[in-house]
Amino acid sequence: MSDSTPLGEFLRARREALKPQEAGLPGRGRRRVPGLRREEVALLAGVSVDYYMRLEQGRETSPSSQVVDAVAAALQLDDEALGHLRRLHRAPRERRTLPVGHDGVGSGLLQLLDSWPDNPAFVLGPALDVLAHNTLAAGLHSGFRRFDNLARMVFLDPAGRDFHQDWGRAAHSCVAELRAAYGHDPVSPRIAEVVDTLGAKSPEFAGLWARHEVRAKTRQAKRLAHPEVGALEIRFSAFTVNDAPHQQLVVYQAEPASATAAAFAELRSRAGHGLSARADQEEPARRALGAV
Repeated sequence: MSDSTPLGEFLRARREALKPQEAGLPGRGRRRVPGLRREEVALLAGVSVDYYMRLEQGRETSPSSQVVDAVAAALQLDDEALGHLRRLHRAPRERRTLPVGHDGVGSGLLQLLDSWPDNPAFVLGPALDVLAHNTLAAGLHSGFRRFDNLARMVFLDPAGRDFHQDWGRAAHSCVAELRAAYGHDPVSPRIAEVVDTLGAKSPEFAGLWARHEVRAKTRQAKRLAHPEVGALEIRFSAFTVNDAPHQQLVVYQAEPASATAAAFAELRSRAGHGLSARADQEEPARRALGAV
């Protein structure tokens, strides 16, 4: 682990990922570092080299908002990365702190999951733990040994590479979503547990985590392959739960009258009727994340 702060680690990773030519700087000649040098970022941001070095090294912990925005512009951060940087910049007392028992799912939300028998739907916690799901979501993920944590399923379960037809994209998304959650709560024990376990067991996860890319789950298409009903083309949407803003409701959809809609109907038939949404009440600290 680095002695730097989360803010410093993020700045260093994004500096190393930005090529000189992309920043309008000459890239010819021998360069001993990937990406930009510290002095180049300082020049572009209009701050002293010493000040920028202190930021990356964790010795400057209270930069002004103007400095943060200037550095973000120098590093060409997009809106999501800028938001992440600003969250890391906040004083610890201003960050969102998750209450004890934050992984509990309300009864109203469980009823809502049940009201969508034709759509796989589930609730995620900040560390991508599956906190609750309906019957069709369980059927969709039946090829995995456990439907418990999306990141574990992608990186540690052998079924992940067959289930996600574009595994690389799924892997990038999982890590970027975890990184976004980390920005909201850098001291979360559960996020640290997931990151440490996956980093120790998956070199691919460790490499992606070191890139500090940030992207929240919103909506996009997925290409999946179920071991029993075949290829699936789905769209999904993710919604923040108002009374539990650290949770996300994820809903999968199929185009009407499509092969995927027929596959969903087959999965629903195989799963049986009358089953209700299930909430995982197991304490996060007790989840055997590393057991595949």
